[in-house]
This record gives sequence, C-alpha cells and structure tokens, in this order.
Amino acid sequence: MVLENIVKLEDGIPAKLHFWDHRIERRTITDAATGAPTIRQVLVLEVDTLNDRAVAARLSTMASKLADKFSAYLPDKSYRNYDFVITQRGEDFRRSWSVKAIPRPK
Repeated sequence: MVLENIVKLEDGIPAKLHFWDHRIERRTITDAATGAPTIRQVLVLEVDTLNDRAVAARLSTMASKLADKFSAYLPDKSYRNYDFVITQRGEDFRRSWSVKAIPRPK
C-alpha cells in the first residue's frame, strides 16, 4: 500500500500496531441486506507505528468482537503503553481476531 493512511488487516498475517488516540464515530453506511442507509458506531484508532515503522494511519472497525478487545484500554487511553499484535482470520460475519498486548519499553 502506497499511502498507508488506513490500516487494512490481511487474513492470517499478524500486524503490530501502536495507537496514540481513539474516538467513536457515527457513520452512515449502506446496509448490505437492504441497500438502505443506516447509521453505525465505529471505533477509530489512530496508529503511529505499524510493524515497527512510523506511520500516520487509522484502524477503524464496526465489529464489536474486535472493538471489545480494546475496551479495557479506552477509558484511560492506556493502549499508549502497549503495542498490539492483531491477527485477523475468516470472512464477513465469521471473521475473528486474536489480539495480543505487548508492554512497550519505558
């Protein structure tokens, strides 16, 4: 990927990320089943390191299964103290993620 503005996880390939900020956004999307517009909550994580390289990118997800893995880190932004190795597996509604938090050196 040339610009790397958006982090796209690849199936079965671990990605190491460091987040420096986050927010919850409301986005209007097209519902796949009905074709109608609908509003969804999206977790947006600002990424400053991807696979040990400096970047200015975002990882965003509407998947509760993935967002929930970060829920303990969001209120106090303690994710800043960790690198996260995320591995995505599967497709569509059968997609799952393994997330490993690795403390950053102080």
